Amino acid sequence: MNTSPRRALIVIDVQNEYVTGDLPIEYPSMQDSLANIGRAMDAARAQAVPVIVVQHMSPADASLFARGSHGGALHPVVAEREHDHFIEKELPSSFAGTDLADWLTAHEIDTLAVVGYMTHNCNVSTVLHASHAGMKVEYLSDATGAVPYENAAGYASAEEIHRVFTVVMHSRFAAVVDTDAWIAAVQAGKPLEGGSIGASNKKARARAVMTA
Repeated sequence: MNTSPRRALIVIDVQNEYVTGDLPIEYPSMQDSLANIGRAMDAARAQAVPVIVVQHMSPADASLFARGSHGGALHPVVAEREHDHFIEKELPSSFAGTDLADWLTAHEIDTLAVVGYMTHNCNVSTVLHASHAGMKVEYLSDATGAVPYENAAGYASAEEIHRVFTVVMHSRFAAVVDTDAWIAAVQAGKPLEGGSIGASNKKARARAVMTA
């Protein structure tokens, strides 16, 4: 029986706003994550893994991702590479108000690999949506990224946000790996395994005991 994953790579919102605009990715470094996004797309193409490109669009008078603006345009790392399906969205999840679910079903995809921006907004929304729909999800930690936040609830650096969200995703919702590991799995036709809530918590409690 063939147990190879039927993967698709989804490239979420790799737009100029995150590179030269008003919402610059800070962690991992934007240069590194962009390079890894390109590597993942090239590896997918080489192994006949479908590539889905997603672009977030806001009204023309919006402060971020305005329709027709340079910030809203796809970054050349993505725009200059081929893709199999294109989605324009207005909400965080790539599934919300789009044909993504139908396209994945029509192409018998059971595993969705996620790259792009941002870890804590559109990416995690898409990961949770896919997981709740029964799909396997893979998250490329060094081909994604975060920005820092400060608001009435407090402050969190981009590194803190990215680290915490990826740890939580790996505990239940996705297999979190780096780009090298993902490419190796794609080339081998092998699945990637995430963790579990119980095991993640047990390991954390054991660490606390050891450092007490």
